[in-house]
Amino acid sequence: MEGVSDNVHGVILAISSSIFIGSSFVIKKQGLKKAGANGKRAGSGGHSYLLEPCWWAGMLSMIVGEGANFAAYAYAPAVLVTPLGALSMIVSAVLAHFILKERLHMFGIVGCLLCVVGSVTIVLHAPLEKSIQSVKDVWYLATEPGFLAYTFTVLVLVLILIVRYVPRFGQSHLVVYIGICSLAGSLTVMGVKAIGIAIKLTIGGQNQFKYFETWVFIVLVLIFCLLQLNYLNKALDTFNTAVVSPIYYVMFTTLTILASMIMFKDYVHQNTTQIITELCGFVTILCGTFLLHKTKDMGNNPSIPLPVIVPTTDMDYKQESETAKVTVEV
Repeated sequence: MEGVSDNVHGVILAISSSIFIGSSFVIKKQGLKKAGANGKRAGSGGHSYLLEPCWWAGMLSMIVGEGANFAAYAYAPAVLVTPLGALSMIVSAVLAHFILKERLHMFGIVGCLLCVVGSVTIVLHAPLEKSIQSVKDVWYLATEPGFLAYTFTVLVLVLILIVRYVPRFGQSHLVVYIGICSLAGSLTVMGVKAIGIAIKLTIGGQNQFKYFETWVFIVLVLIFCLLQLNYLNKALDTFNTAVVSPIYYVMFTTLTILASMIMFKDYVHQNTTQIITELCGFVTILCGTFLLHKTKDMGNNPSIPLPVIVPTTDMDYKQESETAKVTVEV
């Protein structure tokens, strides 16, 4: 029952986190737009947004949200907490629709609903939190060969994206900026979970900050958070918020669940039905995100009526026929 109670606490904290984080996307975008009007845009390498109060308000909202998210990972497994990020995507898309005038088409709304349905499916079949007695247990899991190989792969991919692809395709391909954020984010979550567990155990009377492993996790989380913040700002300033949020959500969630599977082995104690149901939920999220992405511009472009030719005389009909005949022959 303790595991179930921890999962409930994790879900409540994750939902609260998503509301604050989803709002922060729109607030920060407002700040970036104001800063871009008075100086060099963030997408072009400018940092004038640091002087914009609206951007800092968005940052405050994100910090509160990340704090709640931080606490959620201390109570529940990443495979349960991370999919609830879909709510932040919905909040962001709805606020962008009304505040930023980035209109959502009806199919975009359906896409958002599919993301929520998929997330609920995953949450209902998520595993219970693994029992961890010390931050040293997390360190042991993080230094196993499988997770070390994953970490090395992520670092290499991030370096390649930053050095080779950002200068060439950053302004035209959303996946470059979001790829960096998502790859770094998957490692950030593992570090955040370790720190959250350390704080939880310390509050319970077992001081975990006397171990150097705790401080290593703290330093790594700070580095990866700064990296994510930089490239997320570039993505928000360059691309439509209603597109950035869902794409970031899908990539971040996929990589975080993968990292959690490798590090914490969440699926070891689950049966085949639970695993298949979670996969179906995740596919539902992907379908919703694809639908939202494909219809991202339909809400901003009003329907253009087809031209109608109404001939008024027999001569007009004759000229129409001759024109059509010539066109077919050509």
